[in-house]
Amino acid sequence: MPNARPRIAFIGFGEAGQAIAAGLRDEGVERQSAWDILFPQSAGEKLRQAAAVIGVRCANSAADAVREADIIISAVTAASSVEAAQSIKSHLAGTPYVLDINSVSPGRKQQTAKLLGDRARYVDVAVLAPIHPALHKTPMLIAGADIEALAATLAALGMRLSNAGAEIGAAAAIKMVRSVMIKGIEALTLECFLAAARAGVIDEVAASMNNNYPGLDWGKIVPYNLERMASHGERRAAEMEEVADTLRELGVEPLMTMATVKRQREMGQIGTQQPVRAVLKDDRTAMLRAISAAARGGH
Repeated sequence: MPNARPRIAFIGFGEAGQAIAAGLRDEGVERQSAWDILFPQSAGEKLRQAAAVIGVRCANSAADAVREADIIISAVTAASSVEAAQSIKSHLAGTPYVLDINSVSPGRKQQTAKLLGDRARYVDVAVLAPIHPALHKTPMLIAGADIEALAATLAALGMRLSNAGAEIGAAAAIKMVRSVMIKGIEALTLECFLAAARAGVIDEVAASMNNNYPGLDWGKIVPYNLERMASHGERRAAEMEEVADTLRELGVEPLMTMATVKRQREMGQIGTQQPVRAVLKDDRTAMLRAISAAARGGH
């Protein structure tokens, strides 16, 4: 694999794929291709336009995308991660690296690695922060065998990678377990402050939390968490289902996690409504007012 400017292919070209591709393009990586199952559909027009702006070649198929690629980045929905690997398996040449950045359980990562076998050098990748604004420089964990050369190549392109070890699933385990807290707090924020809005005590509840968490700015945390759920709740719910599978693999009953799935999915659906989308950049009071109205309308 050329150290300086590898040939990169994306399977799945949504938010994460676009962000990473844009960042790498700025680093001088010109040979990039992508395939997304939405490309042939009208719903894929925005994805194709994004690829054109970034300078990524829109492939005609998964096979076309990965042809001659040194590095393949799988960035699909959680439910489609194994299917994505299956779509490229027979078209791989030269044992390219396959970076699986999908938010799935360690067991799913191990299943995918086994599926690809010696056709690829599989790498378990966990993205540890929102992909914007850092793009390809967003902190990531990587796990897998013989990844030192890959890590050096990607670090030279500005990527911030930490080695989680040789065992596939090690990076995913960290990502999945931390999501219990990260996305659980988001769900609790919605439940707590939706009730506060209906009781007319938003400011009072937020102020009282400073007694317990003096280092946190709830004036910023509440609208941030609400916006993330409204914009990405459906995807977060799917990820939390993978988190639940991870906990079950570890022998922990996912009671709180399954409740988080329900809240995230509910908020994702609410977030599609125009009155809610219109206030996602406003203050928490306006956001909660719109969310409350939308939630009442759904019952």
